[in-house]
Amino acid sequence: MPKLQTLPATASADEILAVLKRDGALILKDALTPAQLAQVRAETMPYIEATEFGRDDFTGNLTTRTGALVARSPACRDMVMNKTVVEAANAFLKPFCERIQLHLTQVIRITPGQKKQQIHRDRWAWGTYLKGLEPQFNTIWAMTDFTKENGATQVCPGSLDWPDDYQPKDEEIGYAEMSAGSVLIYSGGVFHGGGANVSNGDRIGINITYTLGWLRQEENQYLSCPPEIAKTLDPGLQALIGYSMGSYALGYYTPPLPAGEGPEVVPPEFALGKLDPAAAQFGSEELRAQVSAQIRGEKQTA
Repeated sequence: MPKLQTLPATASADEILAVLKRDGALILKDALTPAQLAQVRAETMPYIEATEFGRDDFTGNLTTRTGALVARSPACRDMVMNKTVVEAANAFLKPFCERIQLHLTQVIRITPGQKKQQIHRDRWAWGTYLKGLEPQFNTIWAMTDFTKENGATQVCPGSLDWPDDYQPKDEEIGYAEMSAGSVLIYSGGVFHGGGANVSNGDRIGINITYTLGWLRQEENQYLSCPPEIAKTLDPGLQALIGYSMGSYALGYYTPPLPAGEGPEVVPPEFALGKLDPAAAQFGSEELRAQVSAQIRGEKQTA
């Protein structure tokens, strides 16, 4: 049975990427303190306990999946913005985009009796249309110890180049066994799936995923965390969940106001009350200069 490499929580982005590009997955040990774990569980358990089981084999008939964590839990916001993880996510995804974004936040609780999930790739959220690039940087944070018995995530190290229709053999499947507070980091291209829970306790993990700024998010962050909540967040988190332009012409909107009572085209920050509409017009002199420089292949300074 293959083993996943474990790195310390202090590992650098270069160290993380070296293993990720080779194996497709790794574990960072003890990335959360016991106090941080306790806070996350205290803030999320009321929502977890109120969540219904999945309705099919893939989501899990004895598994709950609880989202909207940015809006619901300050401790989860800190996890989303974890410096080590975000630096590694940026380094991993930036070759394919100008800005990364938050793709998904979800507490996954696998309860006793749940069978193994089908082995899959998370990048299949967009079908199999994307070729020649990696669209996802994924994490699963262990809120309880992960063991093979309680449903530790199945992972196939080295599966990045396998065909999409490949069926992994038992001897090619490893398990992300790790202590509570540790985090599994894995590529969108690695074969994996939830494990079977044959224990008498729940396995709880928090799935936080990052993706390219020009792709549609799996969890619609604008509905899960609308402007009235988003405007209270740290600016870096606001940008990460999507309240920023994905590139020159991705993400602008027109405020639905009566004729003549507002700007016609503005970036998402305007919804948070952060920009002067006169200075934020899409197609302004500054933006035109930026896109002209991109067309000419020049670097534009901020």
